Amino acid sequence: MHVLLAASELHPFSKTGGLADAVAALAQAIAHAGIRVSVVTPLYRGIAGKFPAIRPATWRFDLPMGPKLVGGSFRCLEAAPNLTYWFVDQPDYFDRAGLYNEANRDYPDNAARFIFLSKAALLLARHHPEPPSIVHGHDWQVGLLPLLAYHGRASGNWPSAPRTVFTIHNLAYQGSFAVDAWALANLPLGWFHMESAAHHGRLNFLKGALCLADALTTVSPRYAEEICTPEYGCGLEGVLRRRGHDLTGILNGVDYAEWNTTANPALPHAYDSFHLAGKAANKAALQAELGLPVDASVPLFGNITRLTDQKGCDLVAEALGRMLPAARIQFVVLGTGDPVLEKSFLALAAEFPDQVVARIGFDAKLAHRIEAASDFYVMPSRFEPCGLNQMYSLRYGAVPVVRATGGLDDSVVDPRADADLATGIKFTAITSEALEQAWRKAIALFGDTVAMHHFRLNGMTADFSWDRQAKRYLDLYHEVLHGP
Repeated sequence: MHVLLAASELHPFSKTGGLADAVAALAQAIAHAGIRVSVVTPLYRGIAGKFPAIRPATWRFDLPMGPKLVGGSFRCLEAAPNLTYWFVDQPDYFDRAGLYNEANRDYPDNAARFIFLSKAALLLARHHPEPPSIVHGHDWQVGLLPLLAYHGRASGNWPSAPRTVFTIHNLAYQGSFAVDAWALANLPLGWFHMESAAHHGRLNFLKGALCLADALTTVSPRYAEEICTPEYGCGLEGVLRRRGHDLTGILNGVDYAEWNTTANPALPHAYDSFHLAGKAANKAALQAELGLPVDASVPLFGNITRLTDQKGCDLVAEALGRMLPAARIQFVVLGTGDPVLEKSFLALAAEFPDQVVARIGFDAKLAHRIEAASDFYVMPSRFEPCGLNQMYSLRYGAVPVVRATGGLDDSVVDPRADADLATGIKFTAITSEALEQAWRKAIALFGDTVAMHHFRLNGMTADFSWDRQAKRYLDLYHEVLHGP
């Protein structure tokens, strides 16, 4: 079997969020299982210079984009046995300062940019010496890929077009454009209808994939259930309910080679579930680094996030505002996003400098140090398709405090569900009062050293490795090709 993955970002070459990490880790895990994998992604500005091992392929092409032809080429990198990265080189589309936008404004030609990416991925699939039997697209940017492959088979132009799997990483982002963009797909006008990519008078990339991919997945079992409801379906719940028999929730995995506590250059002290003295030393080191009082008896809460309402950051600020200074806690947040939320956390840090630190921006090494130092990790998302930080925190011995939604619900065990296997604290209501109640449960847990140790060890020994999750994808690929 040969599997081709297509995505608009890929760690470590390009990244705005968890999509890049998930696609890279899945590709590596499938290749490690002995399956040939190709990944198609754009060659954004700066990638070639940072990664000189990427070499030009002797393959230039012209793709129809409406009435004109647009030229491009591939570059490739043999990343590992069975794993090749293919970069779509089209400077007019991809040699830009941002991946999708600049100054929080989307590029006006995003429809053209990502139709071109989808067409290039299928061109590679069609003419590769070992054509893939499965093309697996990720998120709206390659949402027209299943539609284009389906048309190839249905029209007879490409009877052997590969079967398609499509993964929804976040249903809230759909790729909705004016109808005029349909012409760029060079598909018959009659194919633009309600059982395809038409949605409320616009072209919706994601809806095209939901209607015409051979199989659909999303990044956690709970999220697969949630998106079939009006509350979480973002206007596409009807399509998802109709395709419910083709929809599978597969939790994302964790790259434990990167997120490890024993051989991690970002951490000043190594530790594991059998040797926890290093975690205490990391806590003291971070307290000193950030100017907090060095005190092992004070519970340290961490949060690394995009500062948005979706992540529940407003709930965190409200709950903290009520709890401080009466609660004996420390809190560290690292992130950037909504300017109002940034100001809220900076104001709390200014008012309570011995208890709150707000670092606006992102620092990958500091993120590891926060996870390693924290006693608890706060993640009160309004919705969370999968989430990765709660799984990182489990391995790092930081007990998650999460809202019971999406992947957070799937990956964290509350003691009310199973006291023996408990790994964290969950709450349900989307209110700062509910978060505060959960927060106070965490403070009480910290005071019970035996119970705290139990939660911590359960989390550190939980297995969310990609090798396990990749097997589920391989089983799905076989079902798509051969039936259950």
